[in-house]
Amino acid sequence: MKLLDVVATLEAIPAAHLAKGQVGTIVDELSRGVVLVEFADLGGIAYAIEPIPVGKLIELHHTQAMAA
Repeated sequence: MKLLDVVATLEAIPAAHLAKGQVGTIVDELSRGVVLVEFADLGGIAYAIEPIPVGKLIELHHTQAMAA
């Protein structure tokens, strides 16, 4: 995963009030395996910015991608 990738949480993060499947954008790489993800509403207003291990995220794709 890299900067500005669109991702979703694979599990709920109750401390941050984030549900499983919540969609956000990677805005920074904090350390190897941990990224800072911004979660925003449809108006673009951020409601959470959380450090999340990449193993708890899935990258989302908006265009057709070839299967690996």
